[in-house]
Amino acid sequence: MAAMQTVIVLNTSYEFLGLISWQRAMTMVFTGKVEVVKESDRFVRSVSRTFRVPAVVRLIKFIRQIYRREVPISRRNILTRDEFVCQYCGGEFASADLTIDHVIPKVQGGSNDWTNVVACCRACNMTKGGRTPRQAGMHLVRKPFKPTIMEFINLYLKRRFGMELSEILDF
Repeated sequence: MAAMQTVIVLNTSYEFLGLISWQRAMTMVFTGKVEVVKESDRFVRSVSRTFRVPAVVRLIKFIRQIYRREVPISRRNILTRDEFVCQYCGGEFASADLTIDHVIPKVQGGSNDWTNVVACCRACNMTKGGRTPRQAGMHLVRKPFKPTIMEFINLYLKRRFGMELSEILDF
């Protein structure tokens, strides 16, 4: 059902603020703290009513951002950036079937940052081992990059809803 669904929260200026659970979003809708910008295709039912779960909500009151947000590096975020595609063979895999590979292995001085880690299937990871792609005779499908918050949100929305933020907001 909608248990794992997250909702995008936008500031009054339509600036991305973060993701919240659908339960928290419903509470914020009912308390008048947000307006629904886009509804999802999921429903939640009470004894007497049926409600549509929001996909995107916008705050009623502006929240001042003190600092620029960056996408934190994590396994899930790396897989999202790489669109669940092995960056060596180009195959699309489920999350459980992908690993994270250091392009320049840590033992050779590689770092643990956005520009050195990629999604990789188990077979390609075993083939590459502790070598660089050049040493292993392999090539990257796409050079790893550090996504901006907007690039990341668009990748997330593309995977989740099949559309970008500009399409959801009808810009």
